[in-house]
Amino acid sequence: MTDWITLQNDCMNCRKCALHETRHNVVFGVGNVHSPVLLIGEGPGEQEDLKGEPFVGPAGKLLDDMLELIDLDRTKVYIANIVKCRPPRNRDPQNQEQDACRPWLDAQIQLIQPKIIICLGRIAAMGLIKPDFKITREHGTWFDIDGRRYMAIYHPSALLRDPSKRPETFVDLREIRGEIRRICPEVYHG
Repeated sequence: MTDWITLQNDCMNCRKCALHETRHNVVFGVGNVHSPVLLIGEGPGEQEDLKGEPFVGPAGKLLDDMLELIDLDRTKVYIANIVKCRPPRNRDPQNQEQDACRPWLDAQIQLIQPKIIICLGRIAAMGLIKPDFKITREHGTWFDIDGRRYMAIYHPSALLRDPSKRPETFVDLREIRGEIRRICPEVYHG
């Protein structure tokens, strides 16, 4: 297995799919690489591509607010994406793009060894939990996969577009806080 710095450097030079042709920056991830909690979105948007950091635009501000509601912040979790380069016009990442990028995410998971993975939105949930995942029906449900606890919640961008989903997400966030306190309390006490 490679080390974190080598993995990040190799990823920064990736040309495995066409997304590298239009990117400004590879958006590798941000946060605490020793955290037992990993949040995974679908891919960078315009602001993320420009800055090289996930969730820095309006959806990022909302994600920070969501984390704060459950006594977390970016220093206590790690945040990554299914794809590391921005799909044009913020479209959903295509299957071949996700497949090309998946080894980077798998290596991040291998190095971090999270106990809990939170999928931010449908695309991440379909890639990590199950291909036919239905976010409107299955958000807030725990799944046990390879010794880890997985849950998907609405993507912060979806909550910006449809604020009526926020009460459900608040319930999901409380459930996440409870599970973190149960299986990795060091996040709150470390």
